[in-house]
Amino acid sequence: MELSIIIVSWNVRDYLARCLDSIAESLRLAPLAAEIIVVDSASADGTVQLLQEAYPHVRTLPQSENVGFTRGNNIGLAAAQGEFLFLLNPDTEVRGTALAQMVGYLREHPRVGILGAHTLNTDGTHQSSRRRFPTLLTALFESTWLQPYAPKGLLERFYARDVSDNDIAAVDWVQGSALMLRRAVYEQIGGLDEGYVMFSEEVDFCKRAKQAGWEVVYHGGAYVVHHGGKSTDQVSAAKHIHFQRSKVRYFRKFHGVGAAAALRAFLIASYAQQLALESLKGALGSKRSLRRERVSIYWQVIRALLGSA
Repeated sequence: MELSIIIVSWNVRDYLARCLDSIAESLRLAPLAAEIIVVDSASADGTVQLLQEAYPHVRTLPQSENVGFTRGNNIGLAAAQGEFLFLLNPDTEVRGTALAQMVGYLREHPRVGILGAHTLNTDGTHQSSRRRFPTLLTALFESTWLQPYAPKGLLERFYARDVSDNDIAAVDWVQGSALMLRRAVYEQIGGLDEGYVMFSEEVDFCKRAKQAGWEVVYHGGAYVVHHGGKSTDQVSAAKHIHFQRSKVRYFRKFHGVGAAAALRAFLIASYAQQLALESLKGALGSKRSLRRERVSIYWQVIRALLGSA
């Protein structure tokens, strides 16, 4: 078996069908000995029935509960037989011969352990999917209200903007929506860290791979469309909570307790400020239902961060 494609799905049946159809077309254009594994996290939208009826060639691993993105991928990895393993989101579509291109590149470059695809948005624009490892300073600015005020060059380096969209280049980590690895990496460092329910798990995985001596590469010539966040959009508060708690976990693991504590305190203060601002706007009569929703989300995030010490 050359390639195992692992997809963790939750209530995105129509997107998953498009994803599977795109895989079939890519394999038709450039055949590989491949298997497709779908780990379904107790979807309530008929996903398992669709797979059984329309995609009998897909190995379906239905779960009795929502196991989350990280654990779901580990279930798929444990079942996979391929020499190369491709973690692919269900809201993606493979373009052209991307699968064969990525497998071919890994065969030609034996020290490359992880390969990321050139990811496109739904409208065909580029989706940034390559990064350098975050520093504590990066974490204080990136994806927070301070981002517009970041020091010049700080986020450019983090987003690897010196690498052209069409380049093939070494980076620190690549987005987990379309991440290919060789089995030897999995056997050496293990699966994804299940301490991350979602978010930052690919940063952690690439960090461990690089510490073990493997290279991580972004492949600008292998295209995958990522429609983006179709599962996480269904649980807005949980998305915020997991994103921030995962960020704190990463810094505790690789930068120490002090760095994690400083980041957690900053995030709590940041969300508290936003909560106060939204409360004030609501009290003044501005879009009260929206303000109530945001206040609820921010308060849940603060409570989650307070409980993650």
